[in-house]
This record gives sequence, structure tokens and C-alpha cells, in this order.
Amino acid sequence: MPERTPDTPDSSDNAERTDGYAPLRSYAAIGDGRTVALVGRDGRIDWLPVPSMDSPAPFASILDAEHGGHIALKPTGPAHMERRYLPGTNVLCTTWTTADGEATVTDAMATGVAGRLPWAQLGRCVQGVRGAVEFEWAVQPGTLLGQARPERLDTVNGSIVAVDGVSIAIVELGFEPVHEDGPRFSGRFRTSEGSKSILSVIGTLDEPLFIPDPHETMRGVDRTIHNWETWSKEFAYDGPWADAVHRSALALKLLIFAPTGSIAAAATTSLPEDDRGDKNWDYRFAWVRDLAYSVRALTRFGLREETHAAVSWLMRTIADNGDGMPIFYRLSGARSDGVVERDVPGWRGIGPVTEGNRAADQLQLGVWGDVFDIMRQYVAQGNVLDRQTAHVLERLADEACHKWVEEDSGMWELQEAHHYTTSKIGCWQALDAAIELHDKGQIGGPRDKWVENRELIEQWVAEHGWNEELGHYVMHPDTDALDASILLHASSSFDRGPRMSATIDAIREQLSVGPLVYRYSGLEDEESPFVACSFWLASALACVGRDGEARALMDDMVAQGNDVGLFAEMISADTGEFMGNLPQGLSHLALINAAITIEEMAREG
Repeated sequence: MPERTPDTPDSSDNAERTDGYAPLRSYAAIGDGRTVALVGRDGRIDWLPVPSMDSPAPFASILDAEHGGHIALKPTGPAHMERRYLPGTNVLCTTWTTADGEATVTDAMATGVAGRLPWAQLGRCVQGVRGAVEFEWAVQPGTLLGQARPERLDTVNGSIVAVDGVSIAIVELGFEPVHEDGPRFSGRFRTSEGSKSILSVIGTLDEPLFIPDPHETMRGVDRTIHNWETWSKEFAYDGPWADAVHRSALALKLLIFAPTGSIAAAATTSLPEDDRGDKNWDYRFAWVRDLAYSVRALTRFGLREETHAAVSWLMRTIADNGDGMPIFYRLSGARSDGVVERDVPGWRGIGPVTEGNRAADQLQLGVWGDVFDIMRQYVAQGNVLDRQTAHVLERLADEACHKWVEEDSGMWELQEAHHYTTSKIGCWQALDAAIELHDKGQIGGPRDKWVENRELIEQWVAEHGWNEELGHYVMHPDTDALDASILLHASSSFDRGPRMSATIDAIREQLSVGPLVYRYSGLEDEESPFVACSFWLASALACVGRDGEARALMDDMVAQGNDVGLFAEMISADTGEFMGNLPQGLSHLALINAAITIEEMAREG
């Protein structure tokens, strides 16, 4: 592949909006364990579903600039902006400096005394630092992606906005005067040295609307900061790239759906992977694969509650849904119920905008390996499996023995079924873990059968997955194509020898552009490189003993994050711009696990 180097990652951070749409690099994420808001560098919130990540989004101008809805807050004139997350938190602090003064805006999705609130509550606290800064603000709910018109309702306890079943209230302190224009609320105010003002937006879905006292909303932001700091104190990692790992763990925490313990793949839907719009997916679901990688990271960090909640949710959900192995579930644990296309333009006019995901009924054999890897890690931490979980795992191990010989859609949810090499290795990984769990007395079942099939898979991969003439693993036996997901199986210990090292070289030569890596052969004209693949490559390099190369690639990739350390799904090889949904859990998980793997391999020599 020709050598191209993406532009400096920060090149689009300060870019102006195009037709109302901000660069995806410009977004920081805040959340409360149930929903996530995206804040642009110009202070505008363009995405906020209410009350959950997969709920309707009354603020969705990231997908519909004109009618999607937003929450704006910025100085009225020219201003210099700097922003950062407060240490150990998912609370964003932006400093605005003008010719007349300086002020800060602290953005948080508020949490309560005992964790998340029963409703969604955004707090935007403005503090004067010196001089005076004039701010303008607006709260303008949208159409729920074209489904309903927002209506202003005047009640004895104040005016609210209703959009179908979503109810929105605005509570302010120091933001007066407030100008009301139907369902839109806006105004201007000036800060002074030491002043403190707050705008709070509260939302519910199909339930009564709680109206908090404005002074309590001020205290709520401080409490939220404290809650995040308390959580971070339980976080233990002092290895290389610690700042990036800590931020990635906090980003992952945003995607953990506290009501059930499931983990969303990303916080958004339909942000395009390319400028043609044929790859716009809804990632507000819990992928089994992503949850598996999450558990490894969480257990390494000593985060017990999230680990147990995720493991318990997964095994209970698999048991409740009976036979088969879906690749993802709704955050509630229900099966996906199809795809609906919304009649809105999409980010920068690149549609379609969808809710739901078409891959729900695919067979992906690699999921068997993901589930068993979760449980192997859980037991390795000193935990014990219950009888129902043991029975489910015994059934799944038997299924892997029968299923591995079938064609499937592979890890990349492809429409054309093949005997994908990494799918077979996923079944190998499942049986390898099942045998280990059997030997540890955690599950029963036909151990000899599992050993036999594990060996058969090894033979199949050696004969059909490895191409002797090309000198690398191939995507499937009927092609010469490379598949970057093979890199995962250096970490899984399937192969850490010369064949994996040779495949790494082929991937670097044929799928890489600088530090960025495409998912498989032939995609350079269809989509952008996939962030997680680069971190998988760094992990694989460490696993085959190429530590220096692993560390150099890791340094390059960590620098590809945006100004607050977040990653989307993909990064353009031409411009360095983010593409795809964000924040993307798999990108941050791959960063975390690469850092862990490089550290472990160095320690083990």
C-alpha cells in the first residue's frame, strides 16, 4: 500500500462548522452511567438521548443540524478556548478568555448521592475568573430524528418542552433574562470576578418530570465531581501510557449502562465510516465481543463491581434468550428488534440515519471465544461460577464443537459467509477456556470431546488458514486477503511464533498507512482505518517479542486521540479526521489492553 501519513491529529479540532456540523474530532463526552452527551469545542451540545443512551434524542443536531436540537453556551464575541477533563472525572472544564475577561464552564451529567439520578440532568456551571465575559446560550429541543414536533407547555410550576414522550425542563440561576420563543429558550448574561451561574436541563421519558431547586443543581455538579474522583481512586494502573489508559478507562465507564451492567459499543448512531454513507450503523447495543475485552481491562484495574455486573448480565442474558449465540443485545438484555431508518440528513448530510442494527441474526463463531474468555478471566480473579452459568457454558462448549465447521459472517459482520480463519480460532479459544474451567472444577461436560475438537481446529487453521506461498494467515481459504482481526490471536496465545510475526509484517506492508490500520484487504477506497486494529497490532508485536516496535506504534497511536484523549471508531488516512461512532468502546479497550499486554510481555521477558 502506498505510504501516506495522516495530517496532524489536532488539525481539525479548531475547524469551523460546515453547514452546522462540527468535526467529529471536536467532541468531548460526559455521562452519568445511563446516557452520554457530546460537547463540541464551541460549547454546543449536539447529542443527548434522554434518559438512556439508546433512548430518543431530543438533542441530536450532530445528525440533523437544522431540526435535531442542541444546547448552546459560549461567549458572544471572539474568544480563546482551552478545555480539559477535571482529573479523574468525566466532567469537562472549558476556559474562555476574551479581551474583557476570563470565565470557565464546567459541564457534567449530574449524579446523585447514591449514584445515578432517576432522571437525566445536565449541569452547565459558569464561573467568572476575572473581568467580565458576555455569554449567549440556547436550549432548543429537536424532533427526535424527525419523529415529533417539540411543544412548549406552560404549567403552574414553569414552562417545559414535550417532544412525544420526552419531557424537558430548564432550570437556571444567574442566566436571566430568559427569552422564550415557543419550545426554544435563550438569553445572554455577563460574568464578573467570582460570579457563579448555572443552567440545568432535566429530562424524562414517559414519566413525571422532577424540577430541582437551582441551588441544588449547583451542588449537584460538585457532588458529581466528587463521585467521579471517588471512583477513580479505586482504579489501579501505573504502567506506561498511564494518562491515556486512565482516560480510556473513564471513557469506557461512560459506556457502562448502570441499570443492567451491560456495556454499549458506542454512545451514538449513524456517524459515517466514509463519505458515501453506505456504512452508517447504530452502536448503542451491548456487543458480546466488546464486553469480553472490557472484563479483561476492568479486572486488571481492580474494578470489582463493574466486572461482576457485566459478567452476571451477560450470562443471565444468554440463559434467558435460550439457544443460539446472538452477537449483541439491547442494553436492557432484550434481543434487537430490527432496523428503522429516520428521514433526517445525517452528519454533514451523509445518511442514512438508522436505529437498530442489521447484524442481529448473523452467525459469528468468534463470539464463543469471547464468552469463554470472559469467564476464564473471571475465575482467574478468584471467583466461582454458579450452577446455571456452568450449565450454560457446558452447552456452549458443546455447540462450539458442532458449529466450528460451519461458515459464518466473521468478526466484521460481513454479508458473505465464509470459513473465516479468525472465526475458527475463536472456537479454539472457547474450547481451550472450557477445558481450563473444567480442570479447575468450575464446569462439567465432555472434556475429551472438547480436546479433540480443539486439536481439529488447530489442524484446520494450519492447513487452510495459513498460506505457505504468501507466507501469512489469510482471511479465509478462498482468498489471498489479509484480516487484521488475526492479530487478536497473538494475545489469545493461539500463535506467538514465526507465522504470526510474518503475518504482522504483511499487515504492516499491505493494510497500514503510517500508524493506522485497515480492517482487511481492499478497504482503502471504502472506509477509513479502524482505530482498534492499530492497538491490536501493537499488542501482537509485543506478544511475538518485538517490544521496541510495539512501543513506537503505541506512542504514535496514543497521539492520534483528540484534544481530550477520546477516540472514535476510525481515523481518516488522508485528513486525520475522526469517522464513525464515538466515543468508541472498542478503540479505548484496544488501547487499554495494548498497554497492559506490552507491560506484561516486558515483565515476563
